[in-house]
Amino acid sequence: MTTDLIVVQHTGPELPAVIAKEGKQGARRFLEFFTVNIRNRNTRAAYARAARDFLAWCEERSLDRLQDVQPMHVAAYIEVLQKEHVAPTVKQHLACIRMLFDGLVTGQVVPTNPAHSVRGPRHSVSKGSTPVLSSDETSLLLKDMDVSTVVGLRDRAIIAFARVSAVVGLKIEDYYPQKKRWWVRLHEKNGKVNEMPCHHKLED
Repeated sequence: MTTDLIVVQHTGPELPAVIAKEGKQGARRFLEFFTVNIRNRNTRAAYARAARDFLAWCEERSLDRLQDVQPMHVAAYIEVLQKEHVAPTVKQHLACIRMLFDGLVTGQVVPTNPAHSVRGPRHSVSKGSTPVLSSDETSLLLKDMDVSTVVGLRDRAIIAFARVSAVVGLKIEDYYPQKKRWWVRLHEKNGKVNEMPCHHKLED
């Protein structure tokens, strides 16, 4: 079994040296972090890169054992990342390091988590990442559609109804009866599911 960047073998040549020195228990806890705790494939790949980069950074500074890693080392690494990456990326790297050491602590590989007290960069999002049309722009868009054709009617219905990607991903079973109403199930971004009763025009 492999991640995108780390070969998950207890004795594999790509197992970080600092992990390999912890023996079978350390290697097992390290591999379980990626294969058991993280279900999303993209997150697993991102955390694999983050773990690899941090452990390589430690080895370059002669931190040859996990027990040698202290909070000041993690803080110094985060300072380096902040000079090269945006805040969300730095926060993701720090989250990976914290979770990795949490697993190593519970597995009795290391006594404490050196990343626990390290603070990441501040980052706040005041608006969503998806641009939203204003009311006037939406009205103009719908008005300019040619509803004398089936294609125009379809496009207007999709845009007026919900997120386009959620609509085109609908399946037959996503339109279902519940009591005296028909309902529709939309699969939104980030795995969210939105269920709502159908408008009578939508039912038609």
